[in-house]
Amino acid sequence: MRERHEHPTERNRAIEHNRRAWDRLAKDGAALTRPATDAAFGDPRNWVGGGGTAMRPWLPERLDGLEVLCLAAGGGKHGPLYAAAGASVTVVDISPAMLALDRAVSRERRIDLAIAEGSMDDLSMFVTGRFDLVIHPVSTCYLPDVAAVFREVARVTRAGGLYVSQHKSPVSLQATLQPNADGRYELEHPQQGETPLPAAAPSRLREPGTQEFIHSFSALCGGICAAGFVIEDVGEPDHAQPGEGLGTFAHRAAFLPPYIRVLARKRGTGAIFLR
Repeated sequence: MRERHEHPTERNRAIEHNRRAWDRLAKDGAALTRPATDAAFGDPRNWVGGGGTAMRPWLPERLDGLEVLCLAAGGGKHGPLYAAAGASVTVVDISPAMLALDRAVSRERRIDLAIAEGSMDDLSMFVTGRFDLVIHPVSTCYLPDVAAVFREVARVTRAGGLYVSQHKSPVSLQATLQPNADGRYELEHPQQGETPLPAAAPSRLREPGTQEFIHSFSALCGGICAAGFVIEDVGEPDHAQPGEGLGTFAHRAAFLPPYIRVLARKRGTGAIFLR
């Protein structure tokens, strides 16, 4: 990542805070930092799937030869699996420890993988129109300005290329993590993107030690469109499970789906993927 000399800003503070947080999480072996399993590598194309929430596939049947950017996706999972499925993959992440996991997996599995340390809102190391497909797991919550992220993604995506992203639902981030005495989850935070959420107890919904920002659906979906994409599909992964106890992740998910997934295509001629 290029060196910056400006005065500290909310963005810069968030980047440095979350870089340290994810380095710690990787060192501690947190769940989201565990590399892909042998079973996943047994059928990597099936693991990367087609979106997981859509009624139709989101990705082409074959990934061979496609230039894929796995954005803010260190940890030894997404990048190695897309590479194992045939794509030419570049992984970008702010955390050196998370990228070290990708390097370790690529050596162990003998997978070719390009790795770059940097923030998802500064992809200046890549030329315009470099990638056919951008895969972006949950991470926009770690920056105060998502518009800058989407502008950079649009710049490095070829005309007709795809952008598959997942985000923490703003309503889920606004709500209490535990139900009240009446068994109801309540909204306790306004929609805002300029200041981070207060710290919360570690859970599947809030990664310990990180700074997170709420981004509205307008900022997420509207921002993707404003950057130069057309949204083709949206889904909410179903994490609800009948019979789960009050206050568990699965119980809360039945009322407040925690994530949204978005399939978008870069506007312009020369579509790359055939349905």
